[in-house]
Amino acid sequence: MSLRPIFVASIGNPAPAYTDTLHSAGHTVLTHLPDWLLLPPFTKSRSGLLSASPDFTLWQSPALMNVSGKPVATAWSTFLSSLSSPQDRNAARLVVVHDELELALGKIKVRDGGSARGHNGLKSVIQALPHGIAFTRVGVGIGRPLTRDSREVAAYVMKKMTPQEVDMMADVAGQVSEVAREIRRGVR
Repeated sequence: MSLRPIFVASIGNPAPAYTDTLHSAGHTVLTHLPDWLLLPPFTKSRSGLLSASPDFTLWQSPALMNVSGKPVATAWSTFLSSLSSPQDRNAARLVVVHDELELALGKIKVRDGGSARGHNGLKSVIQALPHGIAFTRVGVGIGRPLTRDSREVAAYVMKKMTPQEVDMMADVAGQVSEVAREIRRGVR
């Protein structure tokens, strides 16, 4: 069984102003993934925060959520260029970790392809990637307020997580690490 190269990108809003907001749940989870995947700490790169090993590359978008597509597409292209063989470039998989309003806090949902379902960050990624590039989405549940009023929903997603919710995201990173390992092995 050959193992495929995996590039895991998180989308959210940039630190420090938006650190640990619900809307940046993907970033919060990604910051805990090196512990679960036994990767080095994140370092600053020209295109965002990066943690890499021969098995996994983790990258955090520095852009605002709704315009994260171009940086994700550029980082993905750079990652593919770094792979030594055409077989690795063909087998490589892009995984995007993002917040998911329609999922209970701390739950994850894994999907391959499909529409953005109203998620502006995912819309931006889909539009920026070359046509036909499929990627795996890992939605991290942040729950939703009872109201559907757009102003109240916007205020809800921009609020800071409680310390307990941040701890929950560290546990969610364990679930996401298992998804990444399954994708690497070709099980997913």
